[in-house]
Amino acid sequence: MNHVSKTLEQRLLAAPVVPLIQADDPAVAVKTANALKEGGLSVIEVVLRTDAAVDCMEAIVKQTEGLIVGAGTVLTVEQAQNVVARGAQFVVSPGLVDGVAEFCQSQSVPIYAGTMTAGEVQRAYALGLRTVKFFPAKLAGGVPMLKAFSSVFRDMQFMPTGGVSAANLHEFLALPSVIACGGSWLTPADAIAADDYNAITELAREAVAIAQTARPLEK
Repeated sequence: MNHVSKTLEQRLLAAPVVPLIQADDPAVAVKTANALKEGGLSVIEVVLRTDAAVDCMEAIVKQTEGLIVGAGTVLTVEQAQNVVARGAQFVVSPGLVDGVAEFCQSQSVPIYAGTMTAGEVQRAYALGLRTVKFFPAKLAGGVPMLKAFSSVFRDMQFMPTGGVSAANLHEFLALPSVIACGGSWLTPADAIAADDYNAITELAREAVAIAQTARPLEK
């Protein structure tokens, strides 16, 4: 396990929540990331859903300290190459693409490829992945589906994303196979539009508190 992977794992054990940042203004992205850090969340995923997303991710990498910053919604090998060149410390995809996984593995960059079926999880396992994204978590069967997967893929870990919220975070994190949960509920667009970064910090603190209740001791 390389240094980034080890540090990432340690961060997720301490605060197993990965907030998603969607921004088209690097300055806003940096403020959002700092607000999340203030609330206790230091692993950040910047999703490639705006034209300026990679610029926003790079700004967070260069203008903040103490954060591990990754790129999400990575769809192609070319996108993976671009975000890694621009400083992404991990990559997240909505689905499983062999080429993206293989590129990240060749660069020793952690990759959380999206899965929602047993066939996709098995394919990820065959590629050498031992932690995958479970997406869209709620629509794909939620906690019952993860329990079923965990009984078969005993050494796989999952990062549920999609439909995760403060209301069900505890339920997901109670599963030993869940390494962390991802979610955009921590960065509501209305709070960002209103320049209310204190609200984002409070949402992060709430998530950390829920996680500590769900996992009072490290696995």
